[in-house]
Amino acid sequence: MTQPKDPTRETGSAALWVVLARAHRALAVFVEQSVAALGLGLSEFMILEALLHKGPSTMSALCDAALLANASMTSAIDRLEQKQLVERTASKDDRRVRLVQLTPDGAALIKRLFARHLRDLDEVMKEVPAAERAELRRGLKTIGLAAQAATAARRL
Repeated sequence: MTQPKDPTRETGSAALWVVLARAHRALAVFVEQSVAALGLGLSEFMILEALLHKGPSTMSALCDAALLANASMTSAIDRLEQKQLVERTASKDDRRVRLVQLTPDGAALIKRLFARHLRDLDEVMKEVPAAERAELRRGLKTIGLAAQAATAARRL
């Protein structure tokens, strides 16, 4: 005997979490493969992308932008610096602060990579209508903000 279908099963919190986690993983693998061809890891790509769009940044600002822990950030910046894609400089406002910025080679690479990244993502998402994308963005933002608030409330 089959059980009656629960209409909330597909929209329940646990089901949404599973779908979100699987979608994120699939997209992350897709992007990792895309940038790996050029000898970059996903975290390195995310750092370069953050620097492209935000300009020179502190390590802590890059941690937030690239979603990396501080220890991972230092290693990633070291690798990017060895490849001469970024450089660390002293802040003009506060000499205790070190900024990370793109080198000319780093800027050229991430501009080219990011253009390809956008084309690749557009190709993956071409079957999702614009209205659905907008709704999805709003929903994901709501979920993210709710999770942040719940995390902050637990710390109290």
